[in-house]
Amino acid sequence: MGQRTFRYAIKRTRTGLGLFALEPIPKGKRIIEYTGPIVSNKEVDRRGGKYFFGLNTRWSIDGSPRSNIARYINHSCGPNADALQSGRRVWIWSRRKIKAGEEITYHYGKEYFEGVIEPMGCKCDKCDAKPKRAKRKRKQPAKEKITSRR
Repeated sequence: MGQRTFRYAIKRTRTGLGLFALEPIPKGKRIIEYTGPIVSNKEVDRRGGKYFFGLNTRWSIDGSPRSNIARYINHSCGPNADALQSGRRVWIWSRRKIKAGEEITYHYGKEYFEGVIEPMGCKCDKCDAKPKRAKRKRKQPAKEKITSRR
């Protein structure tokens, strides 16, 4: 008996496009594979761009082909899925039950988060729901009274 295939849709989100479940996905299920040609990390550095999934210090998956539906899975600091690597393959697994209509997300990892997401400000639902700290007004130095003499 093979692994069940889930149905999903690509929809607009506040950060671009995202992958959404069209039906409930139980916890602990393999959802989708992150696919694309294997390229050297030197090639990744040369090309730039997005959709590269690092496998190790030498190789990455170039997930830019449109046939790679998993490329639409966005980052979240409170993800409902995990990216798990097996050799040169990467599979996305549900870490909890995902409801129909819910966006599928995973954490992109510390290095990517600190280097790319954090400097711009994370826009995931978990971070967006955090109360924003009010900026304190700096005390202005007291202005000297100028008295005029007539």
